[in-house]
Amino acid sequence: MDNIPTTISGTRLITVSGRIASGSTTLAKKLAHALHWKRMEGGDIFWEAVRSKLGLDAKDTGLRPDEEDLAFEAMQKDILQKRDHMVVESKLAGFVAKDLKDVFRVLVLCVDPQGVDQTNIRIDRLVNREHMSIDEAKEEVLVREKSDVEKWQRLYAKEDPDWNFWDEKYYNLIVNSYSHDADEAVKFVLEKIGYKE
Repeated sequence: MDNIPTTISGTRLITVSGRIASGSTTLAKKLAHALHWKRMEGGDIFWEAVRSKLGLDAKDTGLRPDEEDLAFEAMQKDILQKRDHMVVESKLAGFVAKDLKDVFRVLVLCVDPQGVDQTNIRIDRLVNREHMSIDEAKEEVLVREKSDVEKWQRLYAKEDPDWNFWDEKYYNLIVNSYSHDADEAVKFVLEKIGYKE
């Protein structure tokens, strides 16, 4: 009985999006566990398929053909429109689900009280979590993220240089991992969706 998915009035799915090493994966895992929902980590599924098909290294985002991104977003949109009782974690999940009223969209940021992204904290998290060198973590956070955003600006935002997926207008709730630890963050989200134990 304990593993029956929790039903939340008005919320069929939850998306969790965030910049690299912002804390989105941890939050998605904890939400899925608390609600007994499935969790889909879009980036992992997508990258594994693309890497094996094209023989790319994990960091070769610039070599990824546009049609792979478009196919993944179409698949993700289909999941977001049809599934329920699922936490979908990917950078573009909230953006893709922006018009779906029964999808609760969460953005995880790591910003100081002045709203400045804490890039060094995100780099440090990758160094500690993934056992990367500092240079590798900087490459991931600074170079890969920029490459992805530039590609998505071209594909989804008519080359608007100011567009980014972490624009707060696409989300129902912002969680700040700079000021909230993982347990506080999941409690905050659960309260906002009306979950009662």
